[in-house]
Amino acid sequence: MSSSAMRQHLKSLSPRNRAFALAGSALLLFFMVHVLFRSSTPIAERWSTASSSILRSKFLRAKARAPRPPIVHPIPGLMADARAEYDAKLSRQSRTLGEAAAEYRQRYGRDPPKGFDDWFDFAKGHGAIIIDEYDQLVRDLQPFWLFSGEELRRRCIQVGFLPSVDLVRIENGTTRTIDVSKGFDDSEVGARAKGFRVMLEKFQAKLPNMDFPINEKAEGRILVPWEENLFANLTADSSKGIEHVLGGEFIPDWQGDGNVWEAYRRTCEPSSQARRLFGSLRAQLKEGQVPISRLAAAGITSDVTGTEDFTFPRTTDDTFSFCDHPWAHYNQGHFFSDWRTIHALYPMFSPAKGAGYSDILIPSHYYFSSTKRYTYGWDPVNMIIKDVDDMETAWEDKADDIFWRGATTGGGSSPPGFLAQYQRHRLIRMTSDTSDVNKTVVFANPPGTNNFVSAQVAIGQLNADMMDVAFTKAVGCTQYPGGCDGMRKDHRFADAVPLGENWRHKYLIDIDGMGYSARLFALLKSESAVLKSTVYTEFMSEWIQPWLHYIPVSQMYSEIYNIHAYFSGPSQAMLSAVNTTRDHFQAPGLSTRRLDGDAELRKIARAGREWMFKVGRKIDMEIYVYRLCLEWARLNADDREAMSYKD
Repeated sequence: MSSSAMRQHLKSLSPRNRAFALAGSALLLFFMVHVLFRSSTPIAERWSTASSSILRSKFLRAKARAPRPPIVHPIPGLMADARAEYDAKLSRQSRTLGEAAAEYRQRYGRDPPKGFDDWFDFAKGHGAIIIDEYDQLVRDLQPFWLFSGEELRRRCIQVGFLPSVDLVRIENGTTRTIDVSKGFDDSEVGARAKGFRVMLEKFQAKLPNMDFPINEKAEGRILVPWEENLFANLTADSSKGIEHVLGGEFIPDWQGDGNVWEAYRRTCEPSSQARRLFGSLRAQLKEGQVPISRLAAAGITSDVTGTEDFTFPRTTDDTFSFCDHPWAHYNQGHFFSDWRTIHALYPMFSPAKGAGYSDILIPSHYYFSSTKRYTYGWDPVNMIIKDVDDMETAWEDKADDIFWRGATTGGGSSPPGFLAQYQRHRLIRMTSDTSDVNKTVVFANPPGTNNFVSAQVAIGQLNADMMDVAFTKAVGCTQYPGGCDGMRKDHRFADAVPLGENWRHKYLIDIDGMGYSARLFALLKSESAVLKSTVYTEFMSEWIQPWLHYIPVSQMYSEIYNIHAYFSGPSQAMLSAVNTTRDHFQAPGLSTRRLDGDAELRKIARAGREWMFKVGRKIDMEIYVYRLCLEWARLNADDREAMSYKD
C-alpha cells in the first residue's frame, strides 16, 4: 500500500479507530527495533553506562573544573573570639567585696553565704583572678535546696554507707576522713577523700560541722529521674532509711539487672528521643570497604565547608545532649560502666560528671597532689615541683605530631559487646588505620599563607605523617570482638613511657578514660599544645577558654587531621594530592598574606601554660573548695537565713 493510499485509509476511519491504528503501528515499530538491534549488554549495565555518560557530560565537567571560591578557614576566627571572650571575662571580675556581693545577688537572686567576706579576702590575698565565675557550683547545689538541713545531713550519713563512698567530716574546726561502713573512727579511706581533706586545711577552723560524701569511683554516681528533679513530692522520705529511698538493698554492680544507659535516659525529658526509646547505631563500613561517591569519581567535588572533617567545635562536648542524640551513647564507655548508679538525690562529691548527672564537683586529687604520673615538674628526690620539667624540650626540637599513650580503659561491659566503640578504642583504631580510604584535608598552599586549598589524602598516609598514638596496656581485651588478638590487630600498641616523654611532641591529645582524664593539668603546664576531647564537666570548666588555652576536639575526632594541617602546614603527600587537582580547588589570582601556623600553635601552648600559673594553681583549687564549703554549710543549716552574708 502506497503512502497516499495509507493516508486515505486513515482518514476514512473514525477518530477512535484512527487512534488505535496509530498506537498499534508505534508498538510494532518499537518491537522491530528491539529485535533488530538487540544488545548483549544487561539493562542494569546500560543504565549505569548512561548515568556515567550524563555525569561525564560537557556541562558537568565544566562545572567540576570551575575554580572554587576561596576557602575561609574557621580556626583564626575561633581563636580571635576565644581571646576576646576570655579578656572580657577577666575584665568584668569584681575588684571589691561590695562588687562581689552585688554580683552574687544579681546572678543567683539570694545573699551570698555567711563567711563570704573571709572567702573574698582569702581569694584576693592569694592573687585569684577569677572571683565571680561559680555558676557551675551553684547549679550543682541547686537541687539540694528542696531538702531541709536535717534531711540533707541525714542523707550525707546514709550515702556514706554505700560502697566506694567515704566521708570527709569537719568537726570542731578539724577535719577527718571516715569509712562509715567500718565505723565512725578515722580509718583507711580512698585517695580522693584524703586529697579533699588536705584541700580544707587552710580554712577548716572557720567552718561549722558538716559532712562531705566523696565518690571514690572515676565515674559519676547520681542519676535522678527527670520527674523527681521536677516534683519534690516524688522524693522518698529518707527518715525510713536509704533502702526505702532506693527501693531495696543497694547492690554495687549491675549483675545484669539494668545498666547505666537505662538509668541515664530516665533523667531526660519525657519528650526526648532517649525517653521515646529511640536508639540506633550509625552505619559502619566493613573491613576493607571504601565509601563510593559517583560524583567524586566524575570529578565533581562538593564544598568542603560544613563537612565533618572540616567542622570545628567551639568547645568540648561536656554539654552534649545524649537525651536528644541517644545513638551517641554507644561511643562513650561510661554508659557501659559495671558500677550501679544511684537513682535518688543524694549528695555525692565527684571530680567530674557528664551532662545529666547530679554529682557535686570538686577539684581532682590528681591535680592537687604531686606524683610522677600526673604532675609536671615533680622532683621526687627533693620533693618539690619545678616550674620547668627536667624532660621539657625546646619548641623547635619537639616532634611535629600528635602524641598519646595509655591503657585500654574507658568503660565496663554492662551490657557486653560494645568495647570496640568506646572513646579510646575509636581514636586508636582511627589513628592506626593504614588503608587508602581518603580524608578531606584543608591546608595552606603556598605553605605559610592564608590561601587554603582542599585535597583528598589517604588516611594511612595522614596517620604516618601526623600521629604517634598507641595503647600501652590491654585491659579487658577478652570483651573485644576477636578477643585480645583482635584488639592488638586493630589497634597500635607500644611500650609505656614516662610522663616526660610527652614534652617531646608539639601536640598532646587528652581523652577520657573510665571518667575524666587526670593528665590535663600536667599537659597544660607543659610547653606543648593540648588537644582536649571530653564529655565531662570539671570544677574549672568555666575558668578555662577553648581555642585559647587548649584546642577542643569533638567526641568523634573527625576534624583532628585538619587541626594539624592548619597549624603545621601540608605534608608532601598533601602537596602531591593538590598538585594533581589544582584546577579543581584553587581560584586563580588570589591575594595572599603570610600566616605562620606553627607560631599560632605555640600561642596556644603558651596560653595554656600561663593559665596553669595564674588560674590552675593549687591555691585556686583551695579557693574553689572554700567557697563550696560556705555554700554547703548554709544548705546543712536549720536556719539558712542566719547562714547568709549581710553587708
